[in-house]
Amino acid sequence: MLWLFYPETLFVLLPALILAIYAQYRVRSTYAKYINVPLQRRISAGQVAEVILREAGVSGVKIETTNRTLGDHYDPRAKALRLSAPNSPSVAAVGVAAHEAGHAIQHAQDYAPLALRSTIVPVANFGSQLALPLFVIGLLFQSELFVNIGIILFSAAVLFTLVTLPVEFNASRRAIAALSSSGIVTREELGGVKQVLTAAALTYVAAAAMAALQLLSMLLISRRRQG
Repeated sequence: MLWLFYPETLFVLLPALILAIYAQYRVRSTYAKYINVPLQRRISAGQVAEVILREAGVSGVKIETTNRTLGDHYDPRAKALRLSAPNSPSVAAVGVAAHEAGHAIQHAQDYAPLALRSTIVPVANFGSQLALPLFVIGLLFQSELFVNIGIILFSAAVLFTLVTLPVEFNASRRAIAALSSSGIVTREELGGVKQVLTAAALTYVAAAAMAALQLLSMLLISRRRQG
C-alpha cells in the first residue's frame, strides 16, 4: 500500500517480497514432493501425532481435520490439533503433524515464547488491520497523531512475527527429535521431514522480514514528512 504513495519504499520492501515469493514456492514444491512419499511403516499423520503426544505425557488433545491445504495448526483454546491430511502416511503429512504436536507440547509445558505470542495476538490482530489505514490517513490529512498511532500499532504486528520465529523453530526441533527417538521414520524419511519443516520455517522468516521492512518504510516516510 505505501509504495502507491511513495514508490521509493518499494526498493526497501523488494528483498522481503522476493524472499516471500521464494518461500511460498519452496514450501509448496517441497510439500508436493513429499506428500507422495509414504513412510515405510505406513503410519498415518494422525497416529504419529498421537504417539508423539503420548510419549511426551500430553493428554486431552483432540486430533481433528481441516479442509484447508497446508492449514494445519494447533488451537490452544480448544486443545485441538487440526490436520489437513490426518490419514496420510506420507513424509510431508507426518512431518507437519509432528510439528503441530510440538506446539501442543509447548502449550502443555507452558513454553514462554508461545505464551507471549498468545498474549499479544489480540493486539497484533488489531494493529495489523488498522495500522496502515491510520498511517495513510495521517499522511493525507497531515496528522502526526494518526501517523504515530499507525506506527505504534504496526510495531505490535511486527513483534508478533518476531516472537513467532522461536515458537515455530522450537516446534520443528521437537518434531524432529520425537520422530528420531521413536524410530517411526527411517534416516532417509527424517531427511525429507527436515526439508518440509525447513521450507515451512522459511515462510515465517519471510513474514517477519516483510513486516520489519514495512515498519522501516513507515518510519522513513514519517521522518521524511517531518523534514
